[in-house]
Amino acid sequence: MKTRTSGPKAYRRAVITMTLSGAALLIAALVTGGHTVAGLTSSERAEGTVVALELDRGAEPVTYPVIEFAAADGTRHTFRDSVGSQPPAYDKGEQVEVLYDADSPGDAEINSFVSLWLLPLIFAGAGLLLVTLGTVMAVTARKRALGSE
Repeated sequence: MKTRTSGPKAYRRAVITMTLSGAALLIAALVTGGHTVAGLTSSERAEGTVVALELDRGAEPVTYPVIEFAAADGTRHTFRDSVGSQPPAYDKGEQVEVLYDADSPGDAEINSFVSLWLLPLIFAGAGLLLVTLGTVMAVTARKRALGSE
C-alpha cells in the first residue's frame, strides 16, 4: 500500500503537528516559569563566592562556576551552577547571590537572570515561533482553498 507524503492532507498534518508542538512548548514555558517563580518566593538567600571554574570539554567547551556559600545554619555548601558559558561569565573570587532550599541546600543556584529564566524563555520562544508558523500556514491554506472555489 502506497501512502502520499505530499498534498493537502500532509500539509494539514504538518500544520497540526507544528501548532500542537508549539502549544506543548508554551505549556512547558509556563510550568518552568511557574517553578522559577515558586522557587524565588520560597528560597533562602546567601552570599556565595566563585571558588573554581570547571571546564567541560564537550563538543564546544563550556565553563561552569563552582560556588561556595554558608547556609543560614552556618554549614558550608559547594555546588556547580547549571548554566555554563564560554567565555566564563564569572571570575574566581567573585561574589554572587545564591538561592537555595533550606531543606536541600545542595540544590542551589546563582540568582541571575540567565540561571533563572533561560529555560522558560527558550521554551516560550520556540513555542511562539511554532504556533505562529502553524497559524500562518493554516490561514494561508484556508485563503488558498477559498480562492480556488
